[in-house]
Amino acid sequence: MKKNISRNPLWPDWYNGKKIDEVQFGRAFLEQWPLKCVNGTLYTLDGPVEDEGEIKQRILENIEEYVISGLSKKVTNILETIKLLAFSDPFPIEQDCIHLHNGVYHLPDGSFQESRLFCQNRLPVKYDPKAASPDRWLTFLHELLDDADIPTLQEYLGYCLIPSTKGQKMMLIVGKGGEGKSRIGLVLKRLMGDAASNGSVQKVENNRFARADLERRLLMIDDDMDMNALPKTNYIKTIVTAEAKLDLERKGVQSYQRDIYARFLCFGNGALTSLYDHSDGFFRRQLILTTKDKPADRTDDPFLVEKMCAELEGILLWCLEGLHRLVQNDFRFTVSERAAANVDTIKRSSNNVIDFMESEGYFRFKADYSISSKEFYDIYKQWCEDNACHSVSAIRFSAELRQNDRRYNLEATNNIYLPGGRRVRGFVGIEPLVHPCP
Repeated sequence: MKKNISRNPLWPDWYNGKKIDEVQFGRAFLEQWPLKCVNGTLYTLDGPVEDEGEIKQRILENIEEYVISGLSKKVTNILETIKLLAFSDPFPIEQDCIHLHNGVYHLPDGSFQESRLFCQNRLPVKYDPKAASPDRWLTFLHELLDDADIPTLQEYLGYCLIPSTKGQKMMLIVGKGGEGKSRIGLVLKRLMGDAASNGSVQKVENNRFARADLERRLLMIDDDMDMNALPKTNYIKTIVTAEAKLDLERKGVQSYQRDIYARFLCFGNGALTSLYDHSDGFFRRQLILTTKDKPADRTDDPFLVEKMCAELEGILLWCLEGLHRLVQNDFRFTVSERAAANVDTIKRSSNNVIDFMESEGYFRFKADYSISSKEFYDIYKQWCEDNACHSVSAIRFSAELRQNDRRYNLEATNNIYLPGGRRVRGFVGIEPLVHPCP
């Protein structure tokens, strides 16, 4: 005959003397610590829970005196029950507001609402419209960058505060080393918290699992960019301009579709290049800022980051100013002549066909002349030898000309005739001025 256990009035409602009612415990837990579960990820009012260990610890503290054995398994089971009870549809992607530590900033009218709502990302900085100007931060930027490039940085950092890819740009800050440019990334990590992550552009492009790490992130910081040329660029280009869900993979999990709106901010000693992609599409996605040289007599301040982080509320206002300017300009960034020249320089350095087509003494543009692809390629190789350059392949050389035929007023044709009646490929509009020996 079963012995009835008299109920101890000190027991919680979810415990009957033998078992824990997981559903009842879960409901009581959620009343005390509100959570939502979206696509298997728990969210507090502060944003996504990056480490579920804290939630498990809270469960443990509540049940440990009521469980004799299998405590770890029981904690895990209760956590899964809580996730089911806290199920929520995905949060809307809010491009018109920014969730901050003390409320919500509304972008359209610049108003602020002192309430904390569940959201995809919450920045751990307070909004204070009366915050002092971030003088140390501004001094650092003026010492690091040309004054004409600072508005570009201001707009880009503001752009990174909202989940949008309308700007269709990534930013690279390039220097010779030692200038302190990566301090920007450290300050942003404090400003944005878990909404910003550290990573590698190379890894995002080449590792199929790395792209899932961008989920729910506003910004990925690559503070020491790998200078090796990318073997392919399709994923980077897609993420920078993403307008639809992307296919993501995690180890041991079936691939799934998610919205990715992470922006890239990269620091390095050179620009991002590609082995094979030399298209305008690859380069026009880049904003490239170059740093000033480090003064020989400068003494580095080991507490610089801490001093700038003391100005986070002012830095937030500075970023918001840049964001408003960007939005008013229909997400077209302010680009200085120097920054525009940086992109052109990098493009030319990775594709010397451009320089060859602007050279003198090897050929000239003439509408009633034509040249075979082989002869034109031989002239190009002569130019490369004269200028100590590496030549691209014949296939790529012809492809570059065909892709830019309107730019150079050329016409690709299959009707170039050689002696003996041989018909070959070539271009109309080129007169050769040199004839390299075969």
